Amino acid sequence: MKTRTRSTLISLCAIAIALLVAGCACLSGKCCTRAKPTVQRYGMITGLKPEKADEYKDLHANPWPDVLKQIRECNIRNYSIYLIELEDEPYLFSYFEYVGEDFDADMARMAADPVTQQWWSRTDPCQIPLPDLEEGQIWKGMEEVFHCD
Repeated sequence: MKTRTRSTLISLCAIAIALLVAGCACLSGKCCTRAKPTVQRYGMITGLKPEKADEYKDLHANPWPDVLKQIRECNIRNYSIYLIELEDEPYLFSYFEYVGEDFDADMARMAADPVTQQWWSRTDPCQIPLPDLEEGQIWKGMEEVFHCD
């Protein structure tokens, strides 16, 4: 009897560990549906006015805390902006990961935030939108053609 109880306990522990590793901590027989958030990667590009490059870099050297908070609340992670010159013209490349469930709704929420609007009123005049963008868009999305974790 002791052996059977011990072996049952060991089996239950093994099942619990397996469920925890799988991201499911319930033992009721009904597995949780807590799925790990899906990461969507975004690469974007825009032009930068040469005479505004220093101003743009200064703004991003000291980003406003409320803007950073809004970015995080809108499910943006691992956000970077890079500067490169191509054919003597400056361009900005951004990369971020989105971990939410409704990108359009989160971006609308960000766009409605008054502090973010103030921030953009400082950064947008520094940028030169690429051709073929809808009115009001600054950044052009890019197609991901390769990824390796």
